[in-house]
Amino acid sequence: MSSFGAEVIWKRKESEIFTDRRYSRGHVWRFDGGIEVPASSSPHVVPLPYSVAENVDPEEAFVAALSSCHMLFFLHFASDAGLVIDHYCDAAIGKMEKVDGKTMITKVTLRPDVRYGGTQPDVDLIADLHHRAHEACFLANSVKSEVVVEPV
Repeated sequence: MSSFGAEVIWKRKESEIFTDRRYSRGHVWRFDGGIEVPASSSPHVVPLPYSVAENVDPEEAFVAALSSCHMLFFLHFASDAGLVIDHYCDAAIGKMEKVDGKTMITKVTLRPDVRYGGTQPDVDLIADLHHRAHEACFLANSVKSEVVVEPV
């Protein structure tokens, strides 16, 4: 079908010993369109100053990717239904826990707040669009974590 890639680039600073684990986890994600995203481990996982708090961490990116995938399918199905979407904002949350000795994101809750142009659709149609978007989302279909959608 298709394949997707990204470059993940990290380089040790000359002043860092490395074997003492006191090295920066800051790195860059480079995508095929040329965009570069500053990334790092989460400060919740690797303490400051070895993590870079303002950079995107893999856990945040995981949650954002699931949210983005759901949104794109929702917009597609809403357009097919003749709806006009003026604004879509999702304050998604991922919950990380230990299960059987392994740390994992066990649940992602999507909380889309959708603003419609024209007439507000009924709650049944909104629920159906979110259900269809969730079922179609490639990423939600690819993970073991529970992914929950709670429209605002």
